[in-house]
Amino acid sequence: MEMDRPLDTLNIARNKRVIVELKNQKQIIGTLRAFDIHINTVLDNAEEHVEGQLKRKLGNVFIRGDTIILISQA
Repeated sequence: MEMDRPLDTLNIARNKRVIVELKNQKQIIGTLRAFDIHINTVLDNAEEHVEGQLKRKLGNVFIRGDTIILISQA
């Protein structure tokens, strides 16, 4: 599948587990449910990880796009 735009990659990851790395050095791991053109994202079953260690379970979360460095499939 050819990808024309960066958001195409996120569309492929929808409903899959992703790792979201934030500017504050934290990682949020969860199921990508939604996103918009600003890369604001909604994750289900999210967990906060710091330095590779689970810190807390967050459930359903909204992450503001300007805090995100990277999104990859888990």
